[in-house]
Amino acid sequence: MDIIQLAIRRPMAVVAAVIMVVLFGVASLSSIPIQLSPDITKPVITVVTQWPGAAPAEVEREIINEQEETLTGLSGLSRITSRAETSRGRIELEFEIGTDMDKALLLVSNRLDRVRDYPDEALEPRLRRSGEDDDRIAWFHMSRMEGNTTPIHHFGDYAEDVIRDRLERVPGVGTVGVRGGGTLEMRVIIQPAKMAQYGLTVPEILSTLRLANVSVTAGDVQEGKRRYVVRTEGEFRSAEKVGSVVLRAARDKQTGRTARVLVSDVADIKFGYSSPVHRIRTNGQPAIAMFATRESGSNIVETMKGIREAVKEIARDAAEQEGLNFRQLYDETVYIDSAINLVVQNIWIGGIFAVGILFLFLRSGRATLVIGIAIPVSVVSAFVAMAILGRSINVVSLAGIAFSVGMVVDAAIVVLENIYRLRQRGERASVAALVGAKQVWGAIMVSVVTTVAVFIPLLLMERTAGQIFRDIAVAISVAVTLSLIVSITVIPSLSNRLLDHDGASKGSRYKIPIIDDFGLWFVAKVLKLTNIITTSRRRAFGVVAGVTGFCAFFAWMMLPPLEYLPEGNQNLVIGYIYSPAGYNLKSITEMATRMEEKIKPNLASISGPHADAESPPKLKYFFFLAFRQRTIVGARGIDPGRARDMVPLLRDSVKDEPGTKSTFRQSSIFGRRAGGTRSINIDIKGPVLEDISQVAQRISEVIEEHLPNSQVRARPRIEVGEPEIRVLPDPIRLADNGITAKDLALSVDAFNDGVRIAEINVGGEIIDLILMGPETDVGTTQAIQNLPVVVSSGKILPVSSLAKVQVTTGPTAIWHRERQRAITVRVRPDNDIALGDAINIVRDKVLNQVAREGLPPGIRFQLTGTAKELDATAAELKWDLILALAIVFLLMAVLFESFVYPLIIVFSVPLAAAGGVLGLTILRQFDSEQRLDMLTILGFVILIGIVVNNAILIVHQALHHYRQEKMECQEAVLEATRNRIRPIFMSTLTSVFGMLPLVLFPGAGSEIYRGLGSVVVGGLSFSAILTLAIVPPLLSIVMQTAENSRAKRAKHRTVS
Repeated sequence: MDIIQLAIRRPMAVVAAVIMVVLFGVASLSSIPIQLSPDITKPVITVVTQWPGAAPAEVEREIINEQEETLTGLSGLSRITSRAETSRGRIELEFEIGTDMDKALLLVSNRLDRVRDYPDEALEPRLRRSGEDDDRIAWFHMSRMEGNTTPIHHFGDYAEDVIRDRLERVPGVGTVGVRGGGTLEMRVIIQPAKMAQYGLTVPEILSTLRLANVSVTAGDVQEGKRRYVVRTEGEFRSAEKVGSVVLRAARDKQTGRTARVLVSDVADIKFGYSSPVHRIRTNGQPAIAMFATRESGSNIVETMKGIREAVKEIARDAAEQEGLNFRQLYDETVYIDSAINLVVQNIWIGGIFAVGILFLFLRSGRATLVIGIAIPVSVVSAFVAMAILGRSINVVSLAGIAFSVGMVVDAAIVVLENIYRLRQRGERASVAALVGAKQVWGAIMVSVVTTVAVFIPLLLMERTAGQIFRDIAVAISVAVTLSLIVSITVIPSLSNRLLDHDGASKGSRYKIPIIDDFGLWFVAKVLKLTNIITTSRRRAFGVVAGVTGFCAFFAWMMLPPLEYLPEGNQNLVIGYIYSPAGYNLKSITEMATRMEEKIKPNLASISGPHADAESPPKLKYFFFLAFRQRTIVGARGIDPGRARDMVPLLRDSVKDEPGTKSTFRQSSIFGRRAGGTRSINIDIKGPVLEDISQVAQRISEVIEEHLPNSQVRARPRIEVGEPEIRVLPDPIRLADNGITAKDLALSVDAFNDGVRIAEINVGGEIIDLILMGPETDVGTTQAIQNLPVVVSSGKILPVSSLAKVQVTTGPTAIWHRERQRAITVRVRPDNDIALGDAINIVRDKVLNQVAREGLPPGIRFQLTGTAKELDATAAELKWDLILALAIVFLLMAVLFESFVYPLIIVFSVPLAAAGGVLGLTILRQFDSEQRLDMLTILGFVILIGIVVNNAILIVHQALHHYRQEKMECQEAVLEATRNRIRPIFMSTLTSVFGMLPLVLFPGAGSEIYRGLGSVVVGGLSFSAILTLAIVPPLLSIVMQTAENSRAKRAKHRTVS
């Protein structure tokens, strides 16, 4: 049955359906997760293996090399990178896009099970998929109250057991991490003299304790109706049980008595806290830091409400009882709320602008209401589809909704304007509603389909940018598709009722002198110009060629440089400070504390919240997290508008530290998941680490010549000089004293650092059992030579009598790229230069210059990271633009059953491209850092789908006049131009004014969509005018020939 006719006959059913859909849309809002940015999934699996105390070279040899050998050849594996660091090995496996990551995770786990020869103290490898720990939505700070003298790191277990447990019970919280705390451990402190008295050695005690800590199931026993599980239970659960372990037993043959040496005879057993691997200070106070991540799919706004309640509860009760302050430092929803409120505000303002434009054209409250209802119905209904498709409400998807506000009325405008035109001719309301909707049904269907179809290539993109595009594509596609349904059901139905006693003549009684006069003058001029151009084929060719050529040349010349993704402004600056090789945690903390002292005068809590425009910005928080080799610092400002000014403030505070390098940047909207948005990675690979370091050093120097204000750092550090003390055993002396090299190594480890015996359960808490000497902080390099080694004969020998002790250097870390040793030089260009330009400079000037100077044998380098992603995404987007254009062309060919008319319509695309570039150029006059990022390029894709709509209307109407009303070609073209000027400018102006707030109003999140908005607004505005300049001339050139050819084909089919 005819859906248009049915809608006109059953208006109550239409109204009921509209109300129902709106109710579903409102209800679905509660089920859609709210977050800052779209979920980004990267096909990456990370394998982390902890080996406490191991040097990078040991980790490389014993863990990384073994695991790489096993993992090589995995199905779908495209890239493998590894890091061997002090106490830890890390392998990152990047798979091809589209890989089943659940299957890949299982394969990686199975392959790792094949590695058998892990060192005794190495922990089991831990696997993590990308994205599982990337959404850190909140940071917390725990410090001591005044009068609390307990070292802050002693509260590490309290943070782990009490605070973390409370926070993880909040619905929507994934994991909670703790930084800066020490952990409770049980220490077996051996006394060398007592060991010598009983002839006990470190390996002997270590082996005995490990063998005594057992829990083994030995099957079961069936007795009658019962089944008993048999277990040998010897697990350590108290200090007394550890002390009662027998190390040696001897029976006196004469007396028959047995003498036993217990652990408690040679060692003291105490509880203590491990030294923290991090030192944290916030606003000048020692602290423990904690962070919370969100569960995938959770509503971050609701989650954060639960977190705030938990923080209040913890601060009021648990933390205060321990003499601690606990508060939240970072709350991601502050930015989310601001960003979402701004987009919602823009939706309201855009909607009001669009309705105002409609009223300006229609001069009828009823007619404006008929079209205006398409906005809330289409937009609210879009939330139903988003909920079904599993999308989230975020800044990107809401920007898509905001863009659709001006687009969803396009189809309704065309339908109502045609109905209005028929009413002007005197047709009854029911006839005008039915015939008017049917006449343009084909045109608006193709217009909507072309708008939606351009997003198909984007929906298939799997790269990071493509996943971000997906939300905006879904939002616009769903809203525009629903607007088609509204335009052929709701609009005719309401027009039949509301316009029954409100004819077109009534709508024209209100006059606005200046606007009406300008409108009449503009229409007259356009028709006159069209008439002049279309009367001469040569003139028509000249105008089309001139306008199209100029637009293409302008777009090419004015196109801004490429950028990857906008960073945004979360009012958070993060910095990384790399200390000289060999600095211990105490020295690094002292360096960070000096930096803190320079920053303190700018803290709002010390000097007040107000700052002059010429003065550095005031900081709400300043914190640092110091650990081995580097320090992470962060700052939040009082004034978010001056967040960027915090970068030079922090950079200047550390520039005088000798041998220290640093990088600072604003935190990206897309967070860790997008891998940063303004960095260029250069991987230098080769067989010899010293050669790699030499080339990395030279590349860094050349970069500083060509990109003088860029931040450059190498990972791992270029210097190979991490201080090491190497104990080189003397085989002869070891043999003479009856010990092995491993015995010596275990003795040195125990008396210098402590050897982990096992994990034990004490009071329901899992802690480490450590074997150590009485003095764990040796303090000097020479003291290593004097560490005691107890041999089985009962003698206590110094290390120097059994081995040679050397002070030397080793690598700070060892990185692998595709199983080769590598160093990555990371460049962050200054904000004054676009990332695309910086990549070209690095590729064409820096790397070429270094290659010309000569490279050591086997050294190769390549661009990776964001630079590689930008190149790949830009190339894919170019093909997507071509594919989108091809899809639009073929869809129009289906409508017109011709390849000629779509070709005419496609000529409007370069006009829109020029307008988009013009809009972006104008925006850059007010915001010099606005660049052609990947989201802005999306604007050109959107333009392909919507700018053809105006040309479709003209061509469709001209063919209607020619075929149905039997006009001459030139007359049909002129009449189509006259009839379609009004709906073209109605739809264009409603779209432009509906989107304009997204471009005009700055604020949180506007960096994401402002460039995109300027392209669409500029392209629509420019093409609306120039489409009238080229489509009618092109029609006048080809229409007669095309129609004659069509008539001949029809006649031939009839004859045959």
